[in-house]
Amino acid sequence: MNEQNKNKPSHEDSLKTNQGETGSQPSSWNRLFSKRWVFPAVYTAAAAIILTLVWVYQDAGHKPLSTDTAAVVSEDVGASGDTAGTADAGKEPNALEVTASAESLAWPVANPSDVEVVKPYYDENGTEENHIAATVQNGDTFTPNSGIDLAREDNKSFDVKSAISGEVTRVEDVPTLGTVVEVTQGNLKTVYQSLGEAKVKQGDQVKQGDTLAAAGRNEIEKNLGNHLHFEVYQDGKLVNPSELLPQK
Repeated sequence: MNEQNKNKPSHEDSLKTNQGETGSQPSSWNRLFSKRWVFPAVYTAAAAIILTLVWVYQDAGHKPLSTDTAAVVSEDVGASGDTAGTADAGKEPNALEVTASAESLAWPVANPSDVEVVKPYYDENGTEENHIAATVQNGDTFTPNSGIDLAREDNKSFDVKSAISGEVTRVEDVPTLGTVVEVTQGNLKTVYQSLGEAKVKQGDQVKQGDTLAAAGRNEIEKNLGNHLHFEVYQDGKLVNPSELLPQK
């Protein structure tokens, strides 16, 4: 009996044997995860699931306005009777500048056919004839004409109109230039010199065609008699007004 017991393996020996066999052979999971392609595949699948959830969430948050909701909004606007107020709710207070920015430059006189250009703009790339005609002589000093000079054939004065809509940014009496008025609209500035008494003051809002003053005389170009010296600036740079004014 004792010999038989000795020959039988004990329970502990059986466990050790089983554990040893198990340890010596990798499980199916271990064999699976030992493959190089497993982890990238798992990551890719997880990323795809996450992206799908994000798309679903975003789609739910950007649903178009339903017809029922649109009908309620329409009823509210109709009930208030203030459709114009609703349309203008998002506009800036200074709507004049926004609208005026689409304007074309207008002649700074009531009737362009009543005046003529008596001294042109000095074009650096112009002809020799232009350079001679557009040079301003003041005593022994000769300077390029920075604008155009307009006058009537009969040398009478005439009303000077604003060529653009905008704000009056300067009104000043300059002994050599006469009264000077500037009207600014965004990056466009128009300058009116050789004026009589101004009919506007700095800070005024004017519309295209409003009267600014009457044409007068100045010391620098006194040989021109009653006339308007007209300049235009774009982005702070002088430009030729004749290229922006409409044809007569």
